[in-house]
Amino acid sequence: MTDLLLYVNDTQQTYEIIVWAVGILLIIALLILMFWQRRVGRELQEEVRQLAGERSRDVEYDFVLKAIGLSVWHIDTATGQVTFDKDFRAKRELMGTDGGSVSENASLLVPEDAQRVQKNLQNICAGITEAYHEQYRIVSSDPSKFYWEESYAIVAERDISGRPTRVIGTTQPIDDRKSLETALKTALTKAEESDRLKSAFIANMSHEIRTPLNAIIGFTSVLPDIDGKEERQELINLIQENNQKLLRIIDDVMNISKIEAGKEQLQMTAFDINMILDELVAKYQPKVKEDVILTTQYASAEGQQVTTDLSRLMESLGHLLSNAAKFTDHGSITVGYDPVTNHRLRLWVRDTGKGIAPENTERVFERFFKVDEFVPGAGLGLSICRVMAFSMGGNVGVESTLGEGSTFWMEIPV
Repeated sequence: MTDLLLYVNDTQQTYEIIVWAVGILLIIALLILMFWQRRVGRELQEEVRQLAGERSRDVEYDFVLKAIGLSVWHIDTATGQVTFDKDFRAKRELMGTDGGSVSENASLLVPEDAQRVQKNLQNICAGITEAYHEQYRIVSSDPSKFYWEESYAIVAERDISGRPTRVIGTTQPIDDRKSLETALKTALTKAEESDRLKSAFIANMSHEIRTPLNAIIGFTSVLPDIDGKEERQELINLIQENNQKLLRIIDDVMNISKIEAGKEQLQMTAFDINMILDELVAKYQPKVKEDVILTTQYASAEGQQVTTDLSRLMESLGHLLSNAAKFTDHGSITVGYDPVTNHRLRLWVRDTGKGIAPENTERVFERFFKVDEFVPGAGLGLSICRVMAFSMGGNVGVESTLGEGSTFWMEIPV
């Protein structure tokens, strides 16, 4: 009995030991499981954060590309295919052929640019060059228009031999930049022209003003020493003549400045053009040379009533007559007009003078330009005619044959 009780006790202790051992193992297993779960949880959280970060970077990347209207593309050098990864250019017609070849995409360009761009893309794909940068024009749906783009590219991947396998590039429309460049070039040209005109103005005006001033000062200084009445009168006449030259130069400059500044408004007046031409002939008759006949030619003997700025018209015709008188030594000077057509009147001054060489027929209307430097004048008369004609909504021109004469015309709305 005693042995039985000892056996039972030993069995019970062994069972308790086994139970404790199993419990400890379970606890250890649970701890290991908890540790492993926490580790897996942290790895999952890290992956989630990485995915969220990559998604955030993709959103930021797309946002930047869209903000600057950029496209990203790749070229597989083995197949020559162009793939557009991202494309945020505004003009959808410029997207290019996704999956198309380099030549297919180059066919969208203006022919003058297509060959150059295609060749440079082929060079970078072949490893001849390390980078690519081009500005080119793309034909739009309207054949008369085109769009400007700028592209950059570099080699993104190479094989073990160093040959390019993938090229990555970007493209961006630059129409606004090109428009700005054009505007800046135009402004620069105008500034240079203005500077040139300023220099020409100073050079010419200093000479033209100095000439009558020197005469006025010189004749005035010797006038008190002249006793003869006829000699004194002759000097006085010369002083007055140079005074008039000086005033004409100043008036011419002031007239151009006022008209171009828009400070002189048109003063519309109705008048008979025949009477105006008669007045001009009478005024300029004493200024033509002895061997020159100054006449008029009317389109209508009964007269022609027109309405325009009379003051500007007379001043313009006066400059044309004065110009003809300077360069005509013999023959005739005729001032006339053609019948009014479509409410436009063409007046003209025809002379048998020296004529103008073909290369100078356009330049004669430029400021300070003189065909003959030995003929007196500041070179402003014809430019004033053009400015006044433009201010009245008209135009001026010349038809001339060297050695035979010229016909200056002025056409204005009436």
